[in-house]
Amino acid sequence: MRVSVMTLFPDIIKSYLGESIMKRAIENGILEVDVYNIRDFTENKHKKVDDYPYGGGAGMVMTPQPIYSTYKHIIEKNNIKDPRVIYLSPKGSVFNQSKAKELSLSEDIILLCGHYEGIDERIIDMIVTDEISIGDYVLTGGELPALVLIDSISRLIPGVLNKTESFEDETFENNLLEYPQYTRPRVFEDREVPEVILSGHHKNVEKWRIEKSEKLTKIRRPDLWKKYKENK
Repeated sequence: MRVSVMTLFPDIIKSYLGESIMKRAIENGILEVDVYNIRDFTENKHKKVDDYPYGGGAGMVMTPQPIYSTYKHIIEKNNIKDPRVIYLSPKGSVFNQSKAKELSLSEDIILLCGHYEGIDERIIDMIVTDEISIGDYVLTGGELPALVLIDSISRLIPGVLNKTESFEDETFENNLLEYPQYTRPRVFEDREVPEVILSGHHKNVEKWRIEKSEKLTKIRRPDLWKKYKENK
Protein backbone atom coordinates (compact mmCIF):
# COMPACT_ATOMS: atom_id res chain seq x y z
CA MET A 1 0.00 0.00 0.00
CA ARG A 2 1.06 3.56 -0.71
CA VAL A 3 -0.31 6.40 1.39
CA SER A 4 0.26 9.99 0.30
CA VAL A 5 -0.32 12.65 2.95
CA MET A 6 -1.01 16.30 2.10
CA THR A 7 -0.30 18.46 5.13
CA LEU A 8 1.03 21.79 6.37
CA PHE A 9 2.96 20.02 9.16
CA PRO A 10 4.90 17.11 7.64
CA ASP A 11 7.14 16.62 10.68
CA ILE A 12 4.14 15.53 12.78
CA ILE A 13 3.52 12.68 10.36
CA LYS A 14 7.16 11.77 9.85
CA SER A 15 8.01 11.60 13.56
CA TYR A 16 5.33 9.01 14.27
CA LEU A 17 6.20 6.93 11.24
CA GLY A 18 9.78 6.70 12.45
CA GLU A 19 8.81 4.52 15.40
CA SER A 20 7.71 0.97 16.20
CA ILE A 21 5.48 -1.07 13.88
CA MET A 22 5.02 1.65 11.27
CA LYS A 23 8.77 2.10 10.92
CA ARG A 24 9.27 -1.64 10.49
CA ALA A 25 6.52 -1.92 7.87
CA ILE A 26 8.05 0.92 5.85
CA GLU A 27 11.58 -0.49 6.11
CA ASN A 28 10.31 -3.91 5.00
CA GLY A 29 8.65 -2.41 1.93
CA ILE A 30 5.14 -3.45 2.96
CA LEU A 31 3.97 0.11 3.44
CA GLU A 32 4.99 3.30 1.65
CA VAL A 33 4.09 6.68 3.11
CA ASP A 34 4.95 9.83 1.19
CA VAL A 35 4.44 13.17 2.94
CA TYR A 36 3.88 16.37 0.95
CA ASN A 37 4.04 19.86 2.39
CA ILE A 38 1.14 21.80 0.86
CA ARG A 39 3.02 25.06 1.41
CA ASP A 40 5.69 23.91 -1.06
CA PHE A 41 3.12 24.05 -3.85
CA THR A 42 1.66 27.50 -3.27
CA GLU A 43 2.01 30.07 -6.02
CA ASN A 44 1.68 32.90 -3.53
CA LYS A 45 4.99 34.79 -3.30
CA HIS A 46 4.62 35.04 0.48
CA LYS A 47 3.95 31.29 0.76
CA LYS A 48 0.44 31.92 2.08
CA VAL A 49 -1.93 28.96 2.02
CA ASP A 50 -4.96 30.52 3.74
CA ASP A 51 -7.24 33.54 3.49
CA TYR A 52 -10.27 35.14 5.14
CA PRO A 53 -13.59 33.41 4.42
CA TYR A 54 -16.05 35.05 2.06
CA GLY A 55 -19.14 36.16 3.96
CA GLY A 56 -17.19 36.84 7.13
CA GLY A 57 -16.63 34.70 10.19
CA ALA A 58 -13.83 33.78 12.54
CA GLY A 59 -10.60 32.16 11.45
CA MET A 60 -8.98 31.46 8.11
CA VAL A 61 -9.73 28.99 5.32
CA MET A 62 -7.14 27.02 3.33
CA THR A 63 -7.08 28.25 -0.26
CA PRO A 64 -7.70 25.79 -3.11
CA GLN A 65 -4.67 26.33 -5.35
CA PRO A 66 -1.90 24.89 -3.13
CA ILE A 67 -4.00 21.82 -2.27
CA TYR A 68 -4.98 21.17 -5.86
CA SER A 69 -1.40 21.59 -7.08
CA THR A 70 -0.19 19.13 -4.43
CA TYR A 71 -2.87 16.66 -5.47
CA LYS A 72 -1.97 16.97 -9.17
CA HIS A 73 1.69 16.41 -8.36
CA ILE A 74 0.90 13.23 -6.41
CA ILE A 75 -1.30 11.60 -9.03
CA GLU A 76 1.04 12.49 -11.90
CA LYS A 77 4.15 11.36 -10.03
CA ASN A 78 2.61 8.01 -9.08
CA ASN A 79 0.43 7.56 -12.18
CA ILE A 80 -2.72 7.15 -10.08
CA LYS A 81 -5.83 6.85 -12.27
CA ASP A 82 -8.75 6.79 -9.81
CA PRO A 83 -7.38 8.18 -6.55
CA ARG A 84 -9.13 7.62 -3.25
CA VAL A 85 -8.78 10.99 -1.56
CA ILE A 86 -9.79 11.16 2.09
CA TYR A 87 -10.32 14.51 3.78
CA LEU A 88 -10.00 14.29 7.56
CA SER A 89 -12.93 16.36 8.78
CA PRO A 90 -15.26 16.51 11.81
CA LYS A 91 -18.09 16.65 9.24
CA GLY A 92 -17.17 13.23 7.86
CA SER A 93 -18.54 9.79 8.62
CA VAL A 94 -17.12 8.34 11.83
CA PHE A 95 -14.19 5.99 11.31
CA ASN A 96 -14.46 2.42 12.59
CA GLN A 97 -12.85 -1.00 12.24
CA SER A 98 -15.07 -1.94 9.32
CA LYS A 99 -13.88 1.12 7.39
CA ALA A 100 -10.29 0.32 8.29
CA LYS A 101 -10.68 -3.15 6.79
CA GLU A 102 -12.19 -1.72 3.61
CA LEU A 103 -9.39 0.80 3.18
CA SER A 104 -6.69 -1.78 3.92
CA LEU A 105 -7.51 -3.38 0.56
CA SER A 106 -6.60 -0.22 -1.34
CA GLU A 107 -3.32 0.14 -3.21
CA ASP A 108 -3.26 3.94 -3.11
CA ILE A 109 -4.78 6.36 -0.61
CA ILE A 110 -4.33 10.11 -0.48
CA LEU A 111 -4.99 11.79 2.89
CA LEU A 112 -5.76 15.49 3.05
CA CYS A 113 -5.12 17.20 6.39
CA GLY A 114 -7.08 20.39 6.85
CA HIS A 115 -6.22 23.20 9.23
CA TYR A 116 -7.53 26.56 10.45
CA GLU A 117 -11.32 26.68 9.83
CA GLY A 118 -11.15 24.08 7.08
CA ILE A 119 -10.58 24.10 3.33
CA ASP A 120 -12.28 25.77 0.39
CA GLU A 121 -15.39 23.72 -0.46
CA ARG A 122 -14.43 23.58 -4.12
CA ILE A 123 -11.51 21.30 -3.29
CA ILE A 124 -13.90 18.88 -1.58
CA ASP A 125 -16.15 18.94 -4.64
CA MET A 126 -13.26 18.47 -7.07
CA ILE A 127 -11.00 15.82 -5.56
CA VAL A 128 -12.31 14.38 -2.28
CA THR A 129 -13.93 10.93 -2.44
CA ASP A 130 -14.39 10.39 1.32
CA GLU A 131 -14.74 12.64 4.34
CA ILE A 132 -13.81 10.84 7.56
CA SER A 133 -13.97 11.88 11.21
CA ILE A 134 -12.31 10.02 14.09
CA GLY A 135 -14.92 11.19 16.61
CA ASP A 136 -17.40 13.81 17.65
CA TYR A 137 -14.91 16.46 18.71
CA VAL A 138 -12.80 19.11 16.99
CA LEU A 139 -9.01 19.10 16.63
CA THR A 140 -6.70 21.85 15.43
CA GLY A 141 -5.75 19.95 12.30
CA GLY A 142 -6.05 16.72 10.36
CA GLU A 143 -2.61 15.32 11.16
CA LEU A 144 -3.62 13.28 14.21
CA PRO A 145 -6.65 11.79 12.43
CA ALA A 146 -4.43 10.98 9.44
CA LEU A 147 -2.05 9.08 11.70
CA VAL A 148 -4.98 7.22 13.26
CA LEU A 149 -6.06 6.08 9.80
CA ILE A 150 -2.54 5.11 8.73
CA ASP A 151 -1.97 3.10 11.90
CA SER A 152 -5.33 1.31 11.99
CA ILE A 153 -5.38 0.54 8.25
CA SER A 154 -1.77 -0.56 7.80
CA ARG A 155 -1.80 -3.02 10.72
CA LEU A 156 -4.44 -5.00 8.81
CA ILE A 157 -2.12 -5.45 5.81
CA PRO A 158 -0.54 -8.93 5.74
CA GLY A 159 3.03 -8.84 7.01
CA VAL A 160 2.78 -5.59 8.99
CA LEU A 161 2.11 -7.36 12.28
CA ASN A 162 4.12 -10.40 13.22
CA LYS A 163 2.62 -13.57 14.70
CA THR A 164 2.73 -12.27 18.27
CA GLU A 165 0.96 -9.03 17.25
CA SER A 166 -2.08 -10.55 15.53
CA PHE A 167 -5.22 -8.42 15.37
CA GLU A 168 -7.61 -11.39 15.15
CA ASP A 169 -8.86 -11.26 18.75
CA GLU A 170 -8.69 -7.53 19.30
CA THR A 171 -11.42 -5.13 20.35
CA PHE A 172 -14.08 -4.52 17.65
CA GLU A 173 -13.39 -7.82 15.90
CA ASN A 174 -16.82 -9.50 15.65
CA ASN A 175 -18.36 -6.49 17.46
CA LEU A 176 -16.90 -7.51 20.82
CA LEU A 177 -14.57 -5.67 23.17
CA GLU A 178 -11.39 -7.55 23.92
CA TYR A 179 -11.19 -9.80 26.99
CA PRO A 180 -8.90 -8.84 29.93
CA GLN A 181 -5.19 -9.61 29.55
CA TYR A 182 -2.67 -10.66 32.22
CA THR A 183 1.07 -11.30 32.42
CA ARG A 184 3.74 -11.93 35.07
CA PRO A 185 3.85 -11.76 38.05
CA ARG A 186 1.11 -14.22 38.96
CA VAL A 187 0.32 -12.22 42.10
CA PHE A 188 0.60 -8.42 42.21
CA GLU A 189 -0.42 -6.39 45.28
CA ASP A 190 -2.49 -9.37 46.47
CA ARG A 191 -4.32 -9.56 43.15
CA GLU A 192 -4.02 -12.94 41.44
CA VAL A 193 -4.31 -13.89 37.79
CA PRO A 194 -7.58 -15.85 37.24
CA GLU A 195 -6.93 -19.56 37.72
CA VAL A 196 -8.70 -20.58 34.54
CA ILE A 197 -6.20 -18.89 32.23
CA LEU A 198 -3.31 -20.56 34.06
CA SER A 199 -4.86 -24.00 33.66
CA GLY A 200 -3.52 -24.74 30.19
CA HIS A 201 -6.97 -26.00 29.22
CA HIS A 202 -7.48 -24.24 25.90
CA LYS A 203 -11.23 -24.80 25.61
CA ASN A 204 -11.83 -23.43 29.11
CA VAL A 205 -9.57 -20.45 28.43
CA GLU A 206 -11.43 -19.70 25.18
CA LYS A 207 -14.79 -20.00 26.93
CA TRP A 208 -13.65 -17.63 29.70
CA ARG A 209 -12.40 -15.09 27.18
CA ILE A 210 -15.63 -15.12 25.21
CA GLU A 211 -17.69 -14.73 28.39
CA LYS A 212 -15.57 -11.80 29.55
CA SER A 213 -15.74 -10.14 26.12
CA GLU A 214 -19.50 -10.51 26.04
CA LYS A 215 -19.90 -9.14 29.56
CA LEU A 216 -17.66 -6.12 28.89
CA THR A 217 -19.40 -5.35 25.61
CA LYS A 218 -22.89 -5.63 27.09
CA ILE A 219 -22.02 -3.21 29.92
CA ARG A 220 -19.77 -0.69 28.15
CA ARG A 221 -20.94 -0.73 24.53
CA PRO A 222 -24.63 -1.66 24.21
CA ASP A 223 -24.50 -0.48 20.58
CA LEU A 224 -21.88 -3.12 19.75
CA TRP A 225 -23.69 -5.70 21.90
CA LYS A 226 -26.81 -5.23 19.81
CA LYS A 227 -24.86 -5.81 16.58
CA TYR A 228 -23.17 -8.86 18.10
CA LYS A 229 -26.47 -10.43 19.13
CA GLU A 230 -27.97 -9.76 15.70
CA ASN A 231 -25.08 -11.48 13.94
CA LYS A 232 -24.61 -14.34 16.38
